[in-house]
Amino acid sequence: MGVLPGEFFPLHLHRVQSTTHAKAGEERSFWTVQTNFLPGRTFESLEDLNQQAFQWATVRMEHRPVSKTGLIPAKAFEHERRYLKELPRELPAPYWSQNRGTDEYGYIAFEGNYYWVPGKKKEDVKVLRYADRLKIYQHRVCVAEYPLPADGVKNARFSPEGQPAPRHQPKNRRDSSRQEEQRLRALGAEVAAYVDYALQTPGIQRHRFLRELLALSRKVTATVFVAALSRALRYRVVHMETLERIAWLCMSQGEEPLPYVDVDESFRQRPAYQEGSLTDEPDLSIYDEIEGEDNTADPPESEDHDG
Repeated sequence: MGVLPGEFFPLHLHRVQSTTHAKAGEERSFWTVQTNFLPGRTFESLEDLNQQAFQWATVRMEHRPVSKTGLIPAKAFEHERRYLKELPRELPAPYWSQNRGTDEYGYIAFEGNYYWVPGKKKEDVKVLRYADRLKIYQHRVCVAEYPLPADGVKNARFSPEGQPAPRHQPKNRRDSSRQEEQRLRALGAEVAAYVDYALQTPGIQRHRFLRELLALSRKVTATVFVAALSRALRYRVVHMETLERIAWLCMSQGEEPLPYVDVDESFRQRPAYQEGSLTDEPDLSIYDEIEGEDNTADPPESEDHDG
């Protein structure tokens, strides 16, 4: 599907920078963008970058001689234009179609954001994504249209302008953990240092981890909590179950500082460690069940003897 006059699809950097899967005939175009357009260029947003790319592609590059023949693309297009058939402007612009379900509060999820669907019927809808807007259709009738949010906007909710905002939040919307993070950092520099390390760990679930960490801080005293996180930071511990055990150990030891274990960092270079790092982690959950059974066992009943 060709792009109609006046339409320009967003230029994503990861597509420009990745030439591994590009066809052989397109390698030169990717190379020109990487070495001519991107180096030294600054932009405030992806929309700003798209506008600069549009100007660069349609003004500068179109009037620049290419190859040894000195062919100018703009002049060559004007010559070929007489043999081309122009599409009617009444045709709809290119779009991407997706089906979505409506939750109990009237929202649909699309590209990390939530859009409200007017009406009382919570039925499936069809979403048409254009270059600059979003249209929602229900039984082939357009019930809502939204401009696309700026690049990088996620977990936001949108409703039609001029109408009262919906009372409820989307069902599966994730609440921000900004307040939890602020409260944790306010507990001291040791806690802030641990939070910085934990949030940089690959695979960590940011919002869930911060909420569970704040809940742990309310179960123990501030002294125990700071001591536990200081020890966890030293040994690079980010698992919540292990953190709880460290906190329990700090409470059982009282105010005395816990001894640190000297670890020889060269153990990672040992053949046994390198061979074992490729195996699956053992399932130790059976020991947790055994420990839980011991702790929850009922005490033996005392026998009453008639004197």
